[in-house]
Amino acid sequence: MSRKDSENQKKSMSFMFRGREIFKPLNTGRIDDRVACVREWVANIFFYTKNGATIMIDAGYNYERLSEKMRWLDIDPASIRHILITHQDTDHVGALERDSELLFRDAVIYLSEIENRYLTGEVRRKVIHGLYKLPQVKTDNRKVLLSDGQILTIDGIKIECILVPGHTWGHMVYLIDDEYLFTGDTIWFGADGGYSFISTLAEDNKLAVKSLDALEKNLRGRGRSGTIKIITGHTGWTDDLDFAFRHRTELCAPFKKRMHDPNAPYDGYDERDDTEEKARSVRLVKQIDHAGNRS
Repeated sequence: MSRKDSENQKKSMSFMFRGREIFKPLNTGRIDDRVACVREWVANIFFYTKNGATIMIDAGYNYERLSEKMRWLDIDPASIRHILITHQDTDHVGALERDSELLFRDAVIYLSEIENRYLTGEVRRKVIHGLYKLPQVKTDNRKVLLSDGQILTIDGIKIECILVPGHTWGHMVYLIDDEYLFTGDTIWFGADGGYSFISTLAEDNKLAVKSLDALEKNLRGRGRSGTIKIITGHTGWTDDLDFAFRHRTELCAPFKKRMHDPNAPYDGYDERDDTEEKARSVRLVKQIDHAGNRS
């Protein structure tokens, strides 16, 4: 999606979802010493650092303030050599598109072999129950294609690749060093727990719910509840598996009434609260359960 198209989408999506408490991005800042976040309107880009090496998870919109906000975190775009892509939607790969600023032109991108079919044009990305086709994303970065269950190591960082189709046909989440799960658009956090991601944007909602159920079983089977941080692409993060999967069989339906979230911004696209001062001084706290459910 071109820079102009990205700006137009910002305007239309802001108008459509204002006051609905759908997009609740983290601000730019750090979750802990290893994970940093850049907020681009409603999308979160993440950076994982270990032993001096930094990898990037998703590449956001075609967004003019990315390098500025990376500086708030003391991350040099030129230092990024590896980017994990959960899926190819334009709010997750925009900084890699041909008409972007090409901050990461030399980086290798990693994505599932199924998801790559969108980039080659073999499959077109459809939203709003298949009624609307999104523009094809075009990038010249070198690609490494991944399969479900594959484990790779980059600069001493362990990455486990888990396929979770539904939102897109080849959506993948990444479990890094057995402690941090980057979920892209698989889970949406409401005030009372996690749901399957926004229904109008999925290729197949039934498949998305099935994938979310399988993901929960995968994580619980490891016996590490309370130690895995679940980090989302458009809402917050938690280390509470009960909260994260509380409504796994339900969809986030954007135009239906839901429990009020007191921390949700009126307009997720309004970035006035995202400042360098906060990025440098305030840690990004985890999502809490406003419904009073016991974990």
